[in-house]
Amino acid sequence: MTDFKSILNADVALINEKLALYVSESSFAGRESEGLSAMLEAMEYSLSNGGKRIRPVLVLEFCRLFSGDAVSAVSLACAVEMIHTYSLIHDDLPCMDDDDMRRGKPSSHVKFGYANALLAGDALLTLAFETALSDSSLDFSVRVKAALELAKAAGASGMIAGQVMDLANEGRQAALTDIAETDKRKTGELIRVSAVMGCIAAGASDEQLSKACEYCEAIGLAFQIVDDILDVTGDKEELGKPIGSDADKNKSTYVSCLGLEESKRYAAELTEKAKAAVSGFENSQFLVQLADELCGRSN
Repeated sequence: MTDFKSILNADVALINEKLALYVSESSFAGRESEGLSAMLEAMEYSLSNGGKRIRPVLVLEFCRLFSGDAVSAVSLACAVEMIHTYSLIHDDLPCMDDDDMRRGKPSSHVKFGYANALLAGDALLTLAFETALSDSSLDFSVRVKAALELAKAAGASGMIAGQVMDLANEGRQAALTDIAETDKRKTGELIRVSAVMGCIAAGASDEQLSKACEYCEAIGLAFQIVDDILDVTGDKEELGKPIGSDADKNKSTYVSCLGLEESKRYAAELTEKAKAAVSGFENSQFLVQLADELCGRSN
């Protein structure tokens, strides 16, 4: 457990350091424009507002698992987190989930206004691809391949499709298959592509990539199920947002379909599936422990 925490803390510290650099004015030297400082403030506000950094950590750890240089993959890790953060900014907007709080702090649109929040999300989306493509510590072919995979996972057939489906599920009792497909795209695609990008950076084999995807598809679905559970059983202060929002919006979830206990059982089953996918690889202990930690989390 100590090794797990020390590795996780080191990964998160590296990611946070690089993220802060990417949204600093020094990174835009020679490209200054009116309004840049205000926009960088809005971008940095959401990008630095806590978060588990699970997706970028997965990039680093799958790169490391398959004998790649994890430090060289940090730009890819940061790109994933920028996409994730932009999606949260837009998800909180009044036209989407209309949430005023994110991780215990006012949502971006509450802090900076609707238009600036929308633009901050747009700016992070585009900065993600600039970040992934411009790091010369990775071969150009690696950068292009990783950026392409990220674009597909985050786009109209991936995360965005899941967000559209999630909105459509409000106000009705969706079938379990619809909920699973929604979560696979809205939550699971960014988690899956995090492993894919780490594998690309490491030059992993097709077999290794397949096992990495199997792991992430399982923990991605388990992650969302635990989110649904915490929306019923969680603590408002610990979650940093109101609980019961799914029920208030009459949104179909695993808990509304399966019940609380069956949802817990299913999340545990998926966690075991994820662990089995990577346990045959040397030095997979961190990823095994991570799966357990995500299933047992309280926020």
